[in-house]
Amino acid sequence: QVQLVESGGGLAQPGGSLRLSCAASGFTFDNYAMSWARQAPGKELEWVSVINSDGNIRYTDSVKGRFTISRDNAKSTVYLQMNSLKPEDTALYYCAKAKTIRASMSVYDYDYWGRGTQVTVSS
Repeated sequence: QVQLVESGGGLAQPGGSLRLSCAASGFTFDNYAMSWARQAPGKELEWVSVINSDGNIRYTDSVKGRFTISRDNAKSTVYLQMNSLKPEDTALYYCAKAKTIRASMSVYDYDYWGRGTQVTVSS
């Protein structure tokens, strides 16, 4: 019954912006940490950001200052605002639900994943 549906991906030029959304259902959204991760072809899955139930946030170094994660508990939605996009941001972006109220950027902390939304940054 748990569902995570990503949206908002698309094509952006370098320096542009996109906002990704992850609509969650099937669980008490407020009680769980949520993350965004991404994977480019031929590369390892990379953790982008995590937001805990209490609002504590972490980012991977490569997106600090450019991306912002947020959550709207009333809408059971987590967002990733991506600014100053670079070609290396091109990837399939996944939303993930953690097992607990707090989580790290470890695959072992998560039990559900969305199907992803594609982000392509190219001029």
